[in-house]
Amino acid sequence: MIVCLARRLSLLVAACAVALLPLAEPAAAASRIKDVASLQSGRDNQLIGYGLVVGLQGTGDSLRSSPFTEQSLRAMLQNLGISTQGGESRSKNIAAVLVTANLPPFASPGSRIDVTVGSLGDSTSLRGGTLVMTSLSGADGQIYAVAQGSVVVSGFSAEGDAATLQQNTTTSGRVPNGAIIERELPAKFKDSVNLTLQLRNPDFSTAVGMAAAINRYAEAQFGGRIAEARDSQSVVVDRPKMADLARLMADIENLVIETDVPARVVVNERTGTIVIGQDVRISQVAVSYGTLTVQVTESPTVVQPEPFSRGQTAVEPNTTIDATQSGGKVAILNGSNLRTLVAGLNSIGVKPDGIISILQGIKSAGALQAELVLQ
Repeated sequence: MIVCLARRLSLLVAACAVALLPLAEPAAAASRIKDVASLQSGRDNQLIGYGLVVGLQGTGDSLRSSPFTEQSLRAMLQNLGISTQGGESRSKNIAAVLVTANLPPFASPGSRIDVTVGSLGDSTSLRGGTLVMTSLSGADGQIYAVAQGSVVVSGFSAEGDAATLQQNTTTSGRVPNGAIIERELPAKFKDSVNLTLQLRNPDFSTAVGMAAAINRYAEAQFGGRIAEARDSQSVVVDRPKMADLARLMADIENLVIETDVPARVVVNERTGTIVIGQDVRISQVAVSYGTLTVQVTESPTVVQPEPFSRGQTAVEPNTTIDATQSGGKVAILNGSNLRTLVAGLNSIGVKPDGIISILQGIKSAGALQAELVLQ
């Protein structure tokens, strides 16, 4: 019996000891370098071209309103050995389009990329059309890709005598894997002397922390420092001797760093969207919010004349005006953290448009310790 009591007491003491242990703090948010920065020489390059979409079901350009479409059609037919002398074309199955694409970094000839087409004339729909072979040029005027293929349009439109239904846009579409790369970029990744990493969200703290993480890796692997933060957006990494550049970049982009961003409040007045950053602070301030709603209702009354009289039927106006005021509560906001700030705004009981007005007023009063971005 004594042994059993001793065992129970020992288990109870162990449980109390476990309960008194401090809880572990949550780990700080961290990200890989590849998620917060990109290689400067590994950026996309924009391509553009002018082409024709054929095979439309009567939804193409009217050649009188779009003379450039007819000129392009005649030039294409002449290149194919077909004479176009005499007579005017009245085809409605062709449309002039602008073709755009992004040439990915380190793309090699023969690989395929997606292209986007958009109507230039008065075409009503590109659905069912086929893009004719179109050359895509870069900013230097060189041709880097050739596009051709069926146009995929996600929108549709239906029209009747008294109603019209349209969803999305029918005058633009995509050609998946529609362009073949014919020329590679002149720059070579292996020929680079150094690497320049560009932060997607410029910040000095993040740039310095990234350079420090890269230098810790370099000291362990190469015995020296190779990274330097140039400014708030770029970090330059010197290439060590006898180091493979692709392997070096693969190791660097998987390093984990802690990111930091300035306190910012983003407000979109059109959609009523409000995004508040974690580090937003508000000095102690009193806020009152109230809305005045005025409703005007017209209820006209028809007045009939007496029987067998010479009077006429008349309409007597009847207007009712109601004015109501809601809100008007006064709350003291002292946003030491994001949760306190949100709780204080919700205690007033306002809608997102009201919160937008309150945030703008707090910023004007100098109590919002953050950047207010209006979209």
